[in-house]
Amino acid sequence: MQLTTNRFLLRDFVDADLPAFAAYHADPRSTELYGPDETNPVLAAELIELFRTWAFETPRLNYQLAIIRRGGTLVGCCGLRGKGAEPGRAELGVELAPEYWGRYGYALEVMKRLANFGFSDLELTEIYGSTVSANAKVARLAGSLGAVSVERPTPDWMVARGWRQIEWQISREQWQAGLSNNSIKPNPLRRSV
Repeated sequence: MQLTTNRFLLRDFVDADLPAFAAYHADPRSTELYGPDETNPVLAAELIELFRTWAFETPRLNYQLAIIRRGGTLVGCCGLRGKGAEPGRAELGVELAPEYWGRYGYALEVMKRLANFGFSDLELTEIYGSTVSANAKVARLAGSLGAVSVERPTPDWMVARGWRQIEWQISREQWQAGLSNNSIKPNPLRRSV
C-alpha cells in the first residue's frame, strides 16, 4: 500500500523502519502528551508488528503507514483506523518525529492526503481524530481541514494534568465543500496498491 504527496511516500511499515521509529518514540518530547501505558520502550517494536498485521487483514480496516520523506528518511507515521468505529467512519492520526514538528506544513500535507484517500477510495462518510486539549497544533490542523471539535469524556490521566479530551470530526460533505470553495487545497494525489 502506497500513497504519495508532493514530498512524501506513505507506505506500509517494513522492518528497516524500526530504528528510526523507536528513536523518535524515545524522545521525551514525543511522550509528553501520551498516557502512562504509551511510553513503554518496547512499544515501538510491538506497534510496528501490529501495523504490519493490519496490512494483511481482509477486509483491511486499518491503514497505519510510515511517512517517508523523498530521499528515504522516516519522519513519522499516519493512519486511518476503521476497526471498532461505526461503519463509514475512521480515525485519522498523524505523528511526526519531534524534529519535524511545526515545520513546512508536513502534517497538513499528510492529513489532506489521508482525508482524500478516506473519502474517495474508502468511501468514508466521516473522519475523526482525538487529542488532548493541550495539543493546540492538532486543533489548528483539524480546523484547517474544516473539521469541528467536540469535547468527549476525559480519561483520569488527562484530568490529572488539567486537560480535556477533544475529538474533531469532518464529514465527506464538509470535505467536498471545502475543496469546492478552495478553502482546502488538495495535493496532487496518486495511489498505488
